Amino acid sequence: MTLFGAADIRPVKKEINFSDEILKNFDYAICMGLRLSGAVLEDVGPAPTKIYYHHYRQINMALDQIALRAVNFIQEKGYGALPIPASQIVDWEKQTAHLSHKKIGELAGLGFIGRSNLLVNPRIGAQFRLVTILTDAPIEPDKPLDIDCGSCAACVAACPSGAIKMKKEEFDHIKCFEKLKEFRDKRLVDQFICGICVKACKGAKSKGLS
Repeated sequence: MTLFGAADIRPVKKEINFSDEILKNFDYAICMGLRLSGAVLEDVGPAPTKIYYHHYRQINMALDQIALRAVNFIQEKGYGALPIPASQIVDWEKQTAHLSHKKIGELAGLGFIGRSNLLVNPRIGAQFRLVTILTDAPIEPDKPLDIDCGSCAACVAACPSGAIKMKKEEFDHIKCFEKLKEFRDKRLVDQFICGICVKACKGAKSKGLS
């Protein structure tokens, strides 16, 4: 496991796409991450590749299996636990899922939201995938990080759609999604994924984060 953190989700429960009845006892979340293969990412050029698509799916499957094992462990201890799939979109046009793994990861101290609108870990950048477990187990939550992208703008230069701006608040979701659709329609990949900004974001070892 590359990344592991715990978060108090009470402030963001309204942003989670489950009923109040299901969520009422789940005040905490465990967020876990696996690092993507650097070699696979290096193969990504001006567009995503078949091997990146396969790797992306395999990482998500591995995360789901890890989450299931963790849920069984938590339940054996007498607590409730709800695994949230690593990659299951509820609405593709709005790019929404059951919850935002990156938001939970941010609350769990695994990283910060960068210019690319991705969760950025200081050590490995955005080169990872996440899975989340909601639970009523009394765990000690981690604290969010108080850092940002600093002077790094690698993803801004790399983005083929121009969706990423220097001010992260100006990230253009529409431009990003239109480029994802273009890649999918050209049959480069069979899902709305890219990987170009993920490849560009390598963390503090390659660029200075503040």
